[in-house]
Amino acid sequence: MTKDQVCALIREIGIIPAIRVSSYDDAHFATEAVASGGIPIVEITMTVPRAVELISHLVRAHQNIVVGAGTVLDIDIARQCEDAGASFITAPGFDPEIVEFAAKENLAVLPGGLTPTEVVRAWKAGADFVKVFPCPLVGPDKYIKSLKTALPQISLIAAGGVNQNTAEDLIVAGADAIGGGKELIPPDAIRLRKPDRIRELSHRFAGFVKAGRERLRG
Repeated sequence: MTKDQVCALIREIGIIPAIRVSSYDDAHFATEAVASGGIPIVEITMTVPRAVELISHLVRAHQNIVVGAGTVLDIDIARQCEDAGASFITAPGFDPEIVEFAAKENLAVLPGGLTPTEVVRAWKAGADFVKVFPCPLVGPDKYIKSLKTALPQISLIAAGGVNQNTAEDLIVAGADAIGGGKELIPPDAIRLRKPDRIRELSHRFAGFVKAGRERLRG
């Protein structure tokens, strides 16, 4: 997919599940479970063992899933992820060198930012989306609404601790997408190999996004 297609899909689906688990096999299981639940996007964080190898495998084996790289903290790792076939690069913070690299390579990039200054700096550097992280610490939906009101031209992703009580309101507040973590992919569902539970939660979170957008349309 092209960069524009990747960004369009992120906006369409409205959820980016973050796969942050302790093993390669767990990450593979979580990815397939989420995708089978109707969310064909995953962020494989660099904290997963053999993360780059997993990205490469998923890109080759599951062409219907958009695979991105998360917690990318330096250029060398960003380059490895790109070579592995990652469709987007993201991190909890803003590194201008990584954003510049991704923009030069025509790779979608979603750096993190929390304060208005960080959000604007990331956007000016070339970010396609700015991931507001950790969103729950700032009273999430009201903060997203404040940012979006002041900076309507910047596409925002609300991430970090998004749950079933906040997901819909974050979309109504102006988030283009939400990040999904343990609330979407519970550790016990992975440990006990319960894909049905993850699929059900995937459908539920997709429903929150849909309901939030319907509220925006009035």
